[in-house]
Amino acid sequence: MGIESDEVITESGGGIRRRNCLCTKDDFLPEESFKSWSNYANALRQTPRRLIERVLTRSGDEAELESKSRSQHEMKKTLNWWDLIWFGMGAVIGAGIFVLTGLEASQDAGPAVVLSYAVSGVSALLSVFCYTEFAVEIPVAGGSFAYLRVELGDFVAFIAAGNILLEYVIGGAAVARSWTSYFATLLNFRADKFLITANGLAKGYNQLDPIAVGVCFIICIIAIRSTKGSSRLNYVASIIHIVVIIFIIICGLIKSDTKNYTPFTPFGTRGIFKASAVLFFAYVGFDAVSTMAEETKDPARDIPIGLVGSMVITTTIYCILAITLCLMQPYQNIDPNAPFSVAFKAVGWSWAQYIVAAGALKGMTSVLLVGAVGQARYLTHIARTHMMPPWFSYVDAKTGTPVNATAVMMSATAIVAFFTKLKILSNLLSISTLFIFMLVALALLVRRYYASGVTTNADRNKLIACLLLILGSSIATAAYWGLSENGWIAYCITLPIWFMATAGIYIFVPQARNPKLWGVPLVPWLPSASIAINIFLLGSIDKDSFIRFAGWTGFLLVYYFFFGLHASYDTAKELERSKAGWKSNIEEGNAVSSNGLKHAPSAPPVASGN
Repeated sequence: MGIESDEVITESGGGIRRRNCLCTKDDFLPEESFKSWSNYANALRQTPRRLIERVLTRSGDEAELESKSRSQHEMKKTLNWWDLIWFGMGAVIGAGIFVLTGLEASQDAGPAVVLSYAVSGVSALLSVFCYTEFAVEIPVAGGSFAYLRVELGDFVAFIAAGNILLEYVIGGAAVARSWTSYFATLLNFRADKFLITANGLAKGYNQLDPIAVGVCFIICIIAIRSTKGSSRLNYVASIIHIVVIIFIIICGLIKSDTKNYTPFTPFGTRGIFKASAVLFFAYVGFDAVSTMAEETKDPARDIPIGLVGSMVITTTIYCILAITLCLMQPYQNIDPNAPFSVAFKAVGWSWAQYIVAAGALKGMTSVLLVGAVGQARYLTHIARTHMMPPWFSYVDAKTGTPVNATAVMMSATAIVAFFTKLKILSNLLSISTLFIFMLVALALLVRRYYASGVTTNADRNKLIACLLLILGSSIATAAYWGLSENGWIAYCITLPIWFMATAGIYIFVPQARNPKLWGVPLVPWLPSASIAINIFLLGSIDKDSFIRFAGWTGFLLVYYFFFGLHASYDTAKELERSKAGWKSNIEEGNAVSSNGLKHAPSAPPVASGN
């Protein structure tokens, strides 16, 4: 599959070479429902029936694994646990710690921002454990989209998929804009020096950032060329980054003053959790490592080590850096745009700000690179299911990378980075991420305790009741936290309900499936706690961010009802027919063989898993 080709046309005995685009409608909408306008009208009339079927349809592990064949070429298995640890750290340590620490310390948490990082870190670590079991059992590029499709069905997986893509675009855009701020600091300019003000645009979207666009373009080229090359560049940059972080910690503590740590919680407990919800942005990106399972040599060993190891190291680094920053300056004086650089300047070490800015740039470059690699693999696997156009699933034979998906996702990242300020991006990103992580934890409980043909109806109903109680009590706790400033009575009701619902699964619902290679410990308590914490942090995010989140989800539903639903429905039906035809050939072959003749049936098609 290519984008362009040369076509020779003969005119008057001479050859004229003309370049033609090979992208056709069938690259984007090849399904039966889109063959003609009458087909499409008929598909729209069947929307309710098709929607019910896709909502109730669950994929299977084998179907997700076999879907790799739809990318024409396989991704190369070149990564080990060492690569994944550095990918994990490179994906996470960037704009969050170097920008949002200052913002949240000065406005929401004060020196207690270290506790905010600890809360977010625990939540992220619980999510990491949930991801590892899925990534080991289903080592495909689809990450959480593939996991949710297997356990919660096509519809939930698509809504999550849209938010996954939004998460990556917004995360990359936020990091790209922060890259510009630290680049300005490195050159001894104000953080907003290179932003262009467009007075005709709405506030929050009128500070244009052309440098962020250029950085996204360069990262896109690197990500397309080679996954292993990206890995090498990432851990070289990450090693330099870690050296700079050690420098910041040592030199920052030398210039520390314990008086700056008083008062420790100027904004109270509510400020700590409000900051924690925003600072979850600083942990976003580790799920990109799970999308590399398809390119990992030994997923059962490498993925748990890579994911858990990188998250423990990252959380420790974040907490120490937060303590260091707040010991260097009073929280009121911390700069929200480039806090560490300005802090060294404030204590009289102006020369150190350049080292800090250079290290921050290295870290943000790694975050952008790993994000570009991860988001393209998400889109590739989503396109394999035809919920997105199959054109995005193409893997280049030479590079072994998803070229089309990488180029499109980084272009979207560049456009958002060009217009949107960091504060808007960070809040919206946290909602998408927490929502997805909550769904993955829920999917893990379903995976362990429900299997078609194994779980009895009674046990299934007990599981559903307990899951609804876990979700309901967690939502009620978060809502009460958001609405009540000083109340506590409701917690005496919601928290025991959560505990009893989780205990109900543990005591009354037998596990239907045991992990084959590696499993999450303390099930159902660990995934249930992940659900509760993620929902609780969602309750600390501002109203405007939820409005933007609802708007994006509404757009996803419109796309799904008019395109994604019908494309995935047709694809599933076609695969079912192919599979039935193959089984028929097998039966005929067996009948012929029983008469003493040999018959070798053709290979089976890719299973639909439906």
